Amino acid sequence: MPTDTAVSKEKLAQDLKIVISDAEELVRATAGQAGEKVAAARERIQDSLHRARVKLAEAEEVMVDRSKQAARAADEYVHEYPWRAVGIAAGVGLIIGLLIGRR
Repeated sequence: MPTDTAVSKEKLAQDLKIVISDAEELVRATAGQAGEKVAAARERIQDSLHRARVKLAEAEEVMVDRSKQAARAADEYVHEYPWRAVGIAAGVGLIIGLLIGRR
């Protein structure tokens, strides 16, 4: 999984948590409001928040599972081809060193 994609998914999950938290706070703040329409709206919002929390938890579980699979695959590759892994790491280190040295 590309790093940008992982970062954007983590940012999206964090933003969703903030939105859910803000919406819950709004529902609590309007708890004293009377009226049939307000009560119906609060109930719909609470149902939507519950579904959003469930979906967010499922998405986080999928992301954790994929991360573990990627780590396992990398570990297996390094154990199968240790010298290749060392060569790749050295090459990446050299490139990073050259880029840092140019500044």
